[in-house]
Amino acid sequence: MHMADALISPAVGLTMWAVAGGSVARAVRRLRNETAELPVPRMGLLGAFVFAAQMINFSIPGTGSSGHLAGGLLLTLLLGSDAAILVMAAVLTIQALLFADGGLLALGCNIVNMAVIPSYVAYPLVYRPLAAFSNSSSARRRLATVLAAIVGVELGAFAVVVETLLSGVTPLSFATFAALMLPIHLAIGLVEGIATVAVVEWLERVRPETVREPAQAESRLAAVIGLAALFIAGILSWLASSRPDGLEWSLQRTAPGWEESPPPSKLHAALARVQQRTSWFPDYDFTSPGEQEPANETAAWPAVSLGTSLAGVLGSVIVLGATVAIGLLVRPRSRQAPTP
Repeated sequence: MHMADALISPAVGLTMWAVAGGSVARAVRRLRNETAELPVPRMGLLGAFVFAAQMINFSIPGTGSSGHLAGGLLLTLLLGSDAAILVMAAVLTIQALLFADGGLLALGCNIVNMAVIPSYVAYPLVYRPLAAFSNSSSARRRLATVLAAIVGVELGAFAVVVETLLSGVTPLSFATFAALMLPIHLAIGLVEGIATVAVVEWLERVRPETVREPAQAESRLAAVIGLAALFIAGILSWLASSRPDGLEWSLQRTAPGWEESPPPSKLHAALARVQQRTSWFPDYDFTSPGEQEPANETAAWPAVSLGTSLAGVLGSVIVLGATVAIGLLVRPRSRQAPTP
């Protein structure tokens, strides 16, 4: 659901940059006021994990479309809303700059749609009220997770429609676009919810709180998350579906040829040039910036590619480093002990 710049006008793009920036600033302020220690290593490892997971598109049967785990709710459940916002913002920024995945003008939209909505809307308004009545019932928590994931993905998809409509830069019909986007993302949200339940329950098995030696358990948790991220980015990425994701699939049916449209403004053109220079791994592969491989409709599957593996592993390491650095900058400075 990474939006491209071609869908966004400068006014909408800059407005959403302001909304995303305000959300990030709010998250930073709240984290600095926290008394609990910020789990910086876990932030970095989960950021790398989500980055790797987003490389794997799964096919939606009977549609010709695909989707991928977004990870906003997953991060929120494991880190809290504020830390999740920062981690997802870092992932999306690195994807846009180094991998040309999502536009730079549309980066604010992508942060709002994929980070702010799951963390600040779906989690407090859907997950928490439902999970509060769980009384330790795993079934109720699972249901709350799946429903929150669906709501987060659907609201993000609807936001894409609204942002595109307000931009007025493409010949999209709001009704037709929404009628395609919402059902396909309902299926994607369902898979996201099931995957989130599976990952959370898998990681809970090694939580420090469940064993006598928290430091040892934390190290084990770090090893599990880190190795999983490397395995997904380096190997499982070969299994990614080549079908268009839900957004691309919807656009192909509402505005054929939209990708070939000329840049609608000078700002679009300038940001496209910046992204061309910074995208070291376009399409998650080792190619020269701006260089594109010819389309191959009969590409083999799985797409075994050393270039994809290296790009995925390096991207995961970069996300890990960037997210840890952000966590170290944001975490509260050591506080003085209160006077008795």
